[in-house]
Amino acid sequence: MVAVPRVTLNTDLNEGLCFGCGQNNPIGLKLVFTRDGDSVRTEYTPDKAYQGWPGLLHGGILGCLLDEAMSNVAYNTGNTCLTASIEIRLRQPVRVEETLVVTARVTRHRKKLIETEGKVCLKDGTVIAEATAKQFIAENQAGKPDRVRETRRHV
Repeated sequence: MVAVPRVTLNTDLNEGLCFGCGQNNPIGLKLVFTRDGDSVRTEYTPDKAYQGWPGLLHGGILGCLLDEAMSNVAYNTGNTCLTASIEIRLRQPVRVEETLVVTARVTRHRKKLIETEGKVCLKDGTVIAEATAKQFIAENQAGKPDRVRETRRHV
């Protein structure tokens, strides 16, 4: 069983600087998600600035794509969440400048924890990476789940 700490966030300070989805972050990924049934989806084409080995996307960026998608789908439950744990399986290398399809869905929703899974694929459906994560539901000052505010730019 995962011990769930009490976590509070000041969600009024959103400045659009999230590395994954922040549209005001000059070095961020600027991901924009859409709902697709009970999941979220985005497409992303990494440039050479995000390579590890020459011509190959850095695995940390794949991890970021998965974390961001799984956080986004957890956020769509109406809760403000933080990633508690993440397990990533990198299936094969991918070249930079190749369009990736990133999806995520909720697999379990408990009182203080949301479990999610995500996938990064090529446009032809080839799986590049998969992940599972647990998201802590943040609390407000009264100790209740912090509900989503409209100030954050997510779907």
